[in-house]
Amino acid sequence: MLRQFELHDAKEIWELNNDSDVIKYTGDPPFKSIKEAKLFLKNYSDYQKNGFGRWAVLLKDTNEFIGWCGLKLNEDAKVDIGFRFFKKYWNNGYATESAKACLQYGFKNLELPEIIGRASVYNKPSIKVLENIHMNYWKTETYPGLGDTIYYRINHKEYFLHKTN
Repeated sequence: MLRQFELHDAKEIWELNNDSDVIKYTGDPPFKSIKEAKLFLKNYSDYQKNGFGRWAVLLKDTNEFIGWCGLKLNEDAKVDIGFRFFKKYWNNGYATESAKACLQYGFKNLELPEIIGRASVYNKPSIKVLENIHMNYWKTETYPGLGDTIYYRINHKEYFLHKTN
């Protein structure tokens, strides 16, 4: 289940971003405290500015916060898909399932022309997720904080062609 971030997610966001394995290939520094994570959530304005953003991913049966996934409008006016999950939930298909839902929302509800994804060339699991959601290799280049980065993309037409096959 996906939903907007809420202030009470601060502890989980802090824990997620303080796992060195989880943030290894993100280029993001860990939050220094739960208070800093709460401030981030309080100031998170993507939903209001863009009508979308990153969303908390919850298990349907328990409402347990297991990570996040969602869309983000970047400085270059491209919308990217991103995801981050607690290690104990890796390799269970949650990233792929939630990323598929985000693509569907982006193309059906928001009518976005294109969505990109990027991952460090060393982050094989994230690359696999991008491929599993039928994104296409676009390019490899250096990204600040990540180094060599592989880019994928899918456009509106390709998404709907794939959905009908």
